[in-house]
Amino acid sequence: MLKLNQVSKTFNKDSINEQKVFNNFSMDIEKDDFICVLGSNGAGKSTLLNIISGKVKVDDGDIILNNVDVTEDTEYEKCKRISRIFQDPSLGTNPSMTIYENLSMAKNKGSRFGLSFLIDRKDEGYFKELLKTLHLGLEDKLHTPVSQLSGGQRQSLALIMAVIGKPDLLLLDEHTAALDPKTSEIVMNITDNIVKEKGLTTIMVTHNVDQAIRYGNRLIMLHRGNKIIDVSGEKKNSLTKERLLELFKDMDDKSLFS
Repeated sequence: MLKLNQVSKTFNKDSINEQKVFNNFSMDIEKDDFICVLGSNGAGKSTLLNIISGKVKVDDGDIILNNVDVTEDTEYEKCKRISRIFQDPSLGTNPSMTIYENLSMAKNKGSRFGLSFLIDRKDEGYFKELLKTLHLGLEDKLHTPVSQLSGGQRQSLALIMAVIGKPDLLLLDEHTAALDPKTSEIVMNITDNIVKEKGLTTIMVTHNVDQAIRYGNRLIMLHRGNKIIDVSGEKKNSLTKERLLELFKDMDDKSLFS
């Protein structure tokens, strides 16, 4: 459902700071894939998501989404079909608005709407049912400002907001990295349940090797803009942290596995 065909990207071209991230990089993503992307610092993980989302334009190559060429589409145009959650919990929500108001904006993404959602509570029952699936008690805080929520609650709310419009593709950009280990595990379990329940095609960038092994049906390792591992199914299920260390003992940055 998503194809990157011979994509190339160089930053600061023809300068002393030139950085070639991808050179004729190709990648096929099937419908319902849940792909975990690992890689050392500078491997191209965030750039990959930026290219897919339209935040960064490619120098060469094509990006095909559901058989439609979206290579030249802007980030705004792509956001109607692609949802993204960032590492910083504050980026996925508006902290000055209530949970209800945030959900209303997410529900109307890509549509024209006024400020009537600030007083119109017609979706209150629907939003409460969505929030109940998180098992965090947020359904009882519907009119609470998001600024009063914890980081884990905000990321869980951001997940609901990201999928409420049924996107073609969900991008998770190290969305648990800023959370403590216990909260990170809770948010990952919520993520896994939502992805499976809604059958979402998902790409998750992470530095957490244990998460990459445990979740999803496919694991990709990037290094210097190249795929050095791309495994799925039983091959992925048989991977261990120790095995990955063995496979990548010659990588420049072993801090990834610390």
